[in-house]
Amino acid sequence: MQRNDRGGGKLSQAERHAQILTLLRREGAVQIAGLAKTFHVTTETARRDLDELAERGAIKRTYGGAANRSLIDEPAIGERERTRSAQRSRVAARAAGLVEPGDALMIDCGSTTSLFAEALAARGLHLTIVTNGLGVATALGQVESCRVVLCPGNYVAREGGLYGADTVAFLGRFKANKAFIGAGGLTPEGVTDADSLGCAIKRAMIERAERVLLLVDSAKFGAGQFERVCGIEALDDVVCEAPPPRDLALALRGNGVRVTVAKG
Repeated sequence: MQRNDRGGGKLSQAERHAQILTLLRREGAVQIAGLAKTFHVTTETARRDLDELAERGAIKRTYGGAANRSLIDEPAIGERERTRSAQRSRVAARAAGLVEPGDALMIDCGSTTSLFAEALAARGLHLTIVTNGLGVATALGQVESCRVVLCPGNYVAREGGLYGADTVAFLGRFKANKAFIGAGGLTPEGVTDADSLGCAIKRAMIERAERVLLLVDSAKFGAGQFERVCGIEALDDVVCEAPPPRDLALALRGNGVRVTVAKG
């Protein structure tokens, strides 16, 4: 296991969480006793760290420790909507403030992007929105000043959206000022997600947008899933509710990505 290299000084909770995720990616599993020794904390503190990461959906709790979250399995959108809703709502509200009247937007399907659509609807701006998400379309379709274009495709009930080759091809017909996407994880290597169908939609939106904004809560930091959507260099903005850990922050800064932290 990686040792604390700060000259005996204790890491912050956010730093411990980031290092736990790094250990899990490398080793597959960790134990509470080992984490307590590595980070020079009590076993109660180590247990709380794992409980909080598990509550965020970042890891799987096991007896006496934790295992890496599945690279290929993602909870259905209804389950994701019940997880860290306060943090994701802060991200959504802050991101809604980055939209300007007259913007043409692409918004992908997801739990955080649905909250973003609700926050954006409350602003009542004149907008055109292209989306594959029913939740996004429902929220913004009620705003008289918004034109909502819903993509065709195969309806996937567990995601509440439309996917497939027809959806990707349809997105190629449009150009957007901004694309707002979510993801299962964000690492220094790039944006990751568990679902290949969703990754294809995100890539299509990235390709057709002048500015790409990723909406993620801090539980996604350091989480690498099955498929890479894009490298960090494809992003223009990351909107989150807590600052990224040092390695991720350096990678974002080095690629000119603006980080906007939504304050509580």
